[in-house]
Amino acid sequence: MKTYWFKIAYYFLILSLDIPGASAQQAELKTRWNNIIGQPYSDAYPRPQLKRDNWTNLNGKWLVAITDSNAMTPTNFDDSILVPFPIESKLSGINKALSPSECIWYKKTLQIEKNTSSKYLLHFGAIDYTATIFLNGKEVFKHSGGYQSFTIDISSYLNDSKNELIVKVVDPTDLGSNPHGKQSLQPANIYYTSSSGIWQTVWIEQVKKNYVKTIRSIPNIDSGIIHITVGLNLEDYSPSLNLRLIISDEKKKIVSSTVKIKSTDTITNLQFSISNPKLWSPESPHLYDLTIQILDKNTLWDNVTSYFGMRKISVAKDDKGMDRIYLNNKYYYNLGVLDQGFWPEGLYTAPSDEALAYDIKAIKAMGFNTIRKHIKIEPERWYYYADKIGVLVWQDFVNPPHSLAGDSRQIFEKDIKNTINQLYSHPSIVMWVLFNEGWGAYDQARLTKWVKEYDASRLINGHSGQMLYTDDKLRSIPITPWVNSDIVDIHSYTFPRNPIGLPGKAKVIGEFGGISVAVNGHEWDDLKSWGYFETTATDFKMQYKKLIDSLKVLEKVGVSGSIYTQPFDVESEENGIITYDRDIIKIPIDTIRKINYMFLSQPIDQGSSTFHVATDMDPNDNDNKFEKLLSQYKSGNIDSASLRRLLLISSRRKDQKLTTQLGNAFIEKLKHPYSVKNLNFIKFITHSTSDKGFDIFLNNSNKVDSVLGHNSARSFVKRIIINEFFPMNNVDTTIKYDWDKLQNYVTLKFGEMGEEAILGRRMIEYGGFLGNYPDWEKYGQFYMLYFKKALKHPDYRINDVSWNVFLHVRDPEILSFATTVVKYGIEKWDQSPAIFDTYANLLHKIRQTPKAIEWESKALEMTKGTSDEHIFAETLQKMKDNKPTWPQN
Repeated sequence: MKTYWFKIAYYFLILSLDIPGASAQQAELKTRWNNIIGQPYSDAYPRPQLKRDNWTNLNGKWLVAITDSNAMTPTNFDDSILVPFPIESKLSGINKALSPSECIWYKKTLQIEKNTSSKYLLHFGAIDYTATIFLNGKEVFKHSGGYQSFTIDISSYLNDSKNELIVKVVDPTDLGSNPHGKQSLQPANIYYTSSSGIWQTVWIEQVKKNYVKTIRSIPNIDSGIIHITVGLNLEDYSPSLNLRLIISDEKKKIVSSTVKIKSTDTITNLQFSISNPKLWSPESPHLYDLTIQILDKNTLWDNVTSYFGMRKISVAKDDKGMDRIYLNNKYYYNLGVLDQGFWPEGLYTAPSDEALAYDIKAIKAMGFNTIRKHIKIEPERWYYYADKIGVLVWQDFVNPPHSLAGDSRQIFEKDIKNTINQLYSHPSIVMWVLFNEGWGAYDQARLTKWVKEYDASRLINGHSGQMLYTDDKLRSIPITPWVNSDIVDIHSYTFPRNPIGLPGKAKVIGEFGGISVAVNGHEWDDLKSWGYFETTATDFKMQYKKLIDSLKVLEKVGVSGSIYTQPFDVESEENGIITYDRDIIKIPIDTIRKINYMFLSQPIDQGSSTFHVATDMDPNDNDNKFEKLLSQYKSGNIDSASLRRLLLISSRRKDQKLTTQLGNAFIEKLKHPYSVKNLNFIKFITHSTSDKGFDIFLNNSNKVDSVLGHNSARSFVKRIIINEFFPMNNVDTTIKYDWDKLQNYVTLKFGEMGEEAILGRRMIEYGGFLGNYPDWEKYGQFYMLYFKKALKHPDYRINDVSWNVFLHVRDPEILSFATTVVKYGIEKWDQSPAIFDTYANLLHKIRQTPKAIEWESKALEMTKGTSDEHIFAETLQKMKDNKPTWPQN
């Protein structure tokens, strides 16, 4: 697509597109809850707002197999997995990334003494992404949606006693049309390791034929009324059925009511007065208990327990006429953090129920009263703890893919509705966040209005960070900002700034901060450390206080909420207040609590004094240890871990000679070089073909790929060859390479990997990417030579290099070949409108116009509502008019 071309820089081109297929994560880091004995979440009923006593937890060891996504049910399940941990996680026991072309098969034997008068409900907290459920060889259900719970009535499929349950899962992660949050098959910076398969609790319940399906509560504190809607399953209906609701406060019954059940599935508009209601807030998270029973004379069909909170969230004017966020009819500053919900050993799944609660307790203990749950839907128990412990929650919807590929819009809108339905009754959730920083944003005005109408009990933030500032520069300017939203929300890194004021909308800073402090020994990957602003341990406290002082100034001019990035490090993003393993806090707990309490007019209860948040960081454990470590190395008295640290410091000091010397010594010292951690470190310290690390990747590529993933060794070897013999950085355009001689030499010395490297490099040279004058005839020739060798493992973005073929190459053979290359790219990696457009234009140029129109129509449909829509529409019209879409000069 034309608008993409001007954004291309050569250093973005050299990027392997192969998907990792072996080890999924660094996996060395772990939390204090890592040692799981027995059945995970065994005593934690997964759905506290619709709870029964009679349930069976199905977590634990399941058999597992991984096959091609098109394969039939496997006959051999040779491995086991610990449910509910995603397959990529260490705790799963598998720790392997799942390719979009693969699927996971889970197998579990259920021992059930079948009772024909009962119903058996199989519940899944969440499976990412598409799950097909088989019971005793029959397909019983199919569900798509990585964050929503679902229930299956399996009664008619059960055998008496022994039953075989099989779950098949496919997950395209960030290569499909599915919402995937911040998961990525190639994690870096703000994108993290993917979580595929079952990642929340699986359980089964035996119920009678008349049972409660859903409960929804809506408080109205102004009138002192709680509205309750109960969804029922009535397979044995009789006119004598009654529904009894009992409301209790601290175990004392305050309301009891019995109503006749009519021949319908739902009892609606039940209203109960609560005299002098105790209001829910972070300072006083008061919850009322609710019991619901289905009765038939003396028969108790069902008995479930639930709870609700009486609270109100609104936007109202303060005494100075400024629009503010109000909680329970009083101005309430939302002092919050951006919580991602990732764990080093469990990824999307907390290692235990205690760990799940810890995050909320720790955030509140630091003096915050709000959590923005960022682009992830947590298990129901997380929201239960938010309700019980007492924090306000801004809940993000999980955004559609940035490209809006395929049917992503329909999927996103379905997921919005399902998410609201699933979480509707939690008093802690006070705001829905529709979009984040333009990620997959479309039809914002319509969707914001729809969410507000569907759930009028909460605020709607139509676009968090619709205006984004980084490095003190405005990165995005909205044309029609925050239409239909209750909130004006900007992101500003590092320091917060004042959002624009719009009538009837409260001003908030949806993200700010992002200060990075690395803590040795508590890093996910010590080779990668990312944050918006890096500082030292000793300066962090001072920097944080300056940010909070800035907020105090902004509050006076109308800001009534702010979200600090972030409470915990996440993988290589090390801008948390607490390390990823929840072990070290970078500002002493009493200090950060005091800073936050000075800001809040109503300090919140910090909880039990016995609650251990984390150990204080040692501010002196830094690069000043270089001389001590170097002395240990020279004396021969240094272990591998200390030598690794010395290497990292040497690299940061840019002492290349010493780094090479230390690197070779480190490799010689390794007993197990083919671990994920060691191979990644070898890559980091290897810079030339003469380094020992290069030989490991060149001569043991299959072994390396089995650990790091398909094509990892080949991509790295080619990158080293290119950088050494014909670099793409700091190119001297006065040098005239003897390309044929270089090609022969590199091919002879390094084999097919060397040949691929130089063929691709010559293609880029002739395309004028490096500042030289392009030679389009040779570009086309080497495009064809390169992709004949490297189609299955390219180093360059297929769409980008193929667009130049379309624009400038006339040879029909090369153009036809380019269509096969682009089609392969679409099938394997890229389903963006840009590559659809490239494919369509190539087809049109080789006179396959009907097919071109079909693909350009797909591209146009994917860009509906975006700024690029008119470009695709113009191109499609030219094709329909049989006019050239390529330059005519």
